[in-house]
Amino acid sequence: MSVPAPQDRVIYHDGAFCREGDAALSVGTQALHYGTGVFEGIRAYWSAEHDRLWLLKAAEHYRRMADSARLLRIDLGHTVDELVDVSAELLRRLGHRGDVYLRPLASKRALEPGTRFGVRLRGVTSGLTIQALPMGDYMPERGLRCTVTSWRRIPDSSLPSRAKVTGGYVNNALAMDEAAAAGYDDVIFLNQRGDVAEASTANLFLVRDGRAATPGTDADILPGITRAAVLELLAAEAGIRVQERAVARSELYTADEVFLVGTGCQVVPVTEIDGHPVGSGAPGPLTEKLRSLYGRLVRGAEPRYRSWLTPVRLDG
Repeated sequence: MSVPAPQDRVIYHDGAFCREGDAALSVGTQALHYGTGVFEGIRAYWSAEHDRLWLLKAAEHYRRMADSARLLRIDLGHTVDELVDVSAELLRRLGHRGDVYLRPLASKRALEPGTRFGVRLRGVTSGLTIQALPMGDYMPERGLRCTVTSWRRIPDSSLPSRAKVTGGYVNNALAMDEAAAAGYDDVIFLNQRGDVAEASTANLFLVRDGRAATPGTDADILPGITRAAVLELLAAEAGIRVQERAVARSELYTADEVFLVGTGCQVVPVTEIDGHPVGSGAPGPLTEKLRSLYGRLVRGAEPRYRSWLTPVRLDG
């Protein structure tokens, strides 16, 4: 099946389905100028065995988006259930029999009549767009080489870290640019206290002597949907209760395993940090077990986790 050109892909934009090339935004869009938007990333996995897509934890993603939108006074115009239904219909209209990535974006648009010019959240209209594009695995099987970036994670006291605010990702872009210039795949942020926070777009776990830890929600992290899933999986499938606590930078260099989790990267091992091999320098056994389990369950192959999935049958 051929993949349509970007301008021909169907999207959901301001209450209707249309071609991506037909969607328009004003050059005066407030979110473009001030970063006043919120977004999510949601995956849908194709299963030829079940002849359907499985939309992963869509309600959880949209609940988080609703919370993010509330902080910026953005009106999504839909309930969480409606957004899940819209996403399923978008997947049907796209018709791609392969893995798909959805990007819902809600943003501040234009000043309402009578609203004075300036940076503000009240008196500004809202809009919602949902894109869907083919996307498979994009992380290297060998694992990631990471560096601790000199850029610090923005503290929750400056910008709500539990919200996916578009403007906040300038922090991530600067850090990734620094890492790319030094030949690394990804970064690890420290927070303002000097403790480990997260990677560029993923949460971090480490394993030492059979015990696992991850930075707590007070470490200025984005509490990830995949992070919550992994906490549940490690407890249920490996009998490991993960410590959610402050993680010192030095622990990264002495860990047996380090892995990242997120919607985009899924579960990916970190095999080197700042030139130090993690453990043996190869993906560790717990990481590999978790990665294998996660890869099965997202395609509906683990019935006990079907409640995480929304089935979407395609026409034709």
